[in-house]
Amino acid sequence: MEFGKLDNIENVDFSLPSDHKMTGLTLSKGQNMGKSKHLYIGCTGWGVKEWVGEVYPKGAKAADYLHHYGKQFNTIELNTTHYRTPSVFDIEKWYQQTPADFKFAPKMLQTISHAKNLEFGSGLTPQFCEAIGGLKEKMGICFMQMPPYFQYNDLKILELYLKFFPDNIRLAIELRHKEWFNTPQYLTTLTDMLKAYTVSTVITDVAGRRDVLHQCLTTKTAVIRFVGNDLHPTDYSRLEDWVQRLKIWYAAGLDEAYFFTHTSDNINAPKLAKFLHNNFLSHVKGVSIRAPQFLNNEPIQISLF
Repeated sequence: MEFGKLDNIENVDFSLPSDHKMTGLTLSKGQNMGKSKHLYIGCTGWGVKEWVGEVYPKGAKAADYLHHYGKQFNTIELNTTHYRTPSVFDIEKWYQQTPADFKFAPKMLQTISHAKNLEFGSGLTPQFCEAIGGLKEKMGICFMQMPPYFQYNDLKILELYLKFFPDNIRLAIELRHKEWFNTPQYLTTLTDMLKAYTVSTVITDVAGRRDVLHQCLTTKTAVIRFVGNDLHPTDYSRLEDWVQRLKIWYAAGLDEAYFFTHTSDNINAPKLAKFLHNNFLSHVKGVSIRAPQFLNNEPIQISLF
């Protein structure tokens, strides 16, 4: 799988490429001295029963998983929104079950992101954004994972879409079609547009597609999706490299980063998150951060719902 675990990684060059030229321009422009900086670390989803006893306390019930997840992580790649617009009840429940410093990163509804016209004019996007806007201050950044067939020729509809995208929701765009990375001018044209609309990029670090590791920032918010290979030694060396790159970016003017760890079944994703957290703390100062402190027998709290 290009975007999943790769069985044979012996010949993969895992080194982080140099930054895109736009990254330096983005980070250096209008630095806000004294502004607080944040690193949000999380996984994708909270319903992993195998985390009980280590990430979640022993005896934790499924209804309480999000509550326990929020005590360990300060963000989540919210994939459930990729398949349906959440209800008012969903939003209120998620809001109530997470701590004050928690940030959600909902994935854009697939019906929108994978439509040729992005469902422009249908009303789906305003409805979706109104729903996730109910997360209030816990609404971090929404990201739209473009389908593999989204190409340069589709750029005009994306620009029209961004022109009318609700300005109360921050947005990031993830690209997958290979032509964006095989033709540098295409990526430059797109990222110039994203920068103009204050839309962030999503950077994906995955073994099977090293080209999507474009290292281009169009805002002072970085969104990084890291796909590990079930705790292979290279997972840890790659995370060490990311700590050093983030250190450079924060020093240059980065305000915040969302870093999501993935493994093939996500059972081991918290271990990668914890390693990133510990390594970051050892090398970077002045950035607010929170990540897992694995458990033994923490008392169970009663479900809120």
